[in-house]
Amino acid sequence: MSLLGAAQIRELAAALDLKPSKSLGQNFVIDSNICTKIVRVAGVTADDIALEIGPGLGSLTLALLQSAESVIAVEIDHRLATQLPITVADHFPTPENLTVINGDALTLKELPVSPTVLVANLPYNVSVPVLLNLLERFPTLRSGVVMVQAEVADRLSGRPGTKEYGIPSVKAAWWAEVKGAGSISRSVFWPAPNVDSKLVSFTRRTTPGSEELRKKTFTIIDAAFAQRRKMLRSALSSLYGSSSAAEEILIRAGIDPTLRGESLEISSFCAIALSEPDNF
Repeated sequence: MSLLGAAQIRELAAALDLKPSKSLGQNFVIDSNICTKIVRVAGVTADDIALEIGPGLGSLTLALLQSAESVIAVEIDHRLATQLPITVADHFPTPENLTVINGDALTLKELPVSPTVLVANLPYNVSVPVLLNLLERFPTLRSGVVMVQAEVADRLSGRPGTKEYGIPSVKAAWWAEVKGAGSISRSVFWPAPNVDSKLVSFTRRTTPGSEELRKKTFTIIDAAFAQRRKMLRSALSSLYGSSSAAEEILIRAGIDPTLRGESLEISSFCAIALSEPDNF
């Protein structure tokens, strides 16, 4: 099976009279070697059902089909969703291994089969909410690799005490261990973006608690980082009614009230949620 190169990508776009949409984050990968690398880094095997978000013109899709048992591709652009099965049929001997869904990954709630690995070139402007939605909705996703804007990758994989650590880092940690997995040159895209890109990998782990606990914990995370330079007792004062009430809850959770949110791991935010009064 042949993968798509730069010339083939441009020919497909011309045939569709397609001008890449900035609002949809359409920067198509034109380097087949990068597609092969992403699939390798993701550790995709013949037992995997791969979920791809934003397949575009199909470069990464074909690389996935080489390694996975099957691929589910979710594409918001109707023209691209219609063309993708045709492209795959032209290049892959068993095109029935591909399922294409014309839809928005931000609101995706169900799939025809349960995916095991996520591999995607995520649109920069929605990459964090898309990833969090997929981690929440599809617990069978055991691992994955996503390509995102470099600063978003740094925020997703940030560690406590660093400037990159924030809401994306802590919330993603509820479901998975997230790590940086390398940089990507702007030259592999068409059109070339004005920002750098990086790969982020994740491995699923057991969540710290129930869905009720997650919602409480995420509310605390949002409040803690809304004023990230403030001490927790001040940052959480609006949530709990006063700084003294916040301090009491923090002490009960075994957390120093003078710390900032950027110092805490997901387990500490859970401890705060569990220390809230029963009637809160």
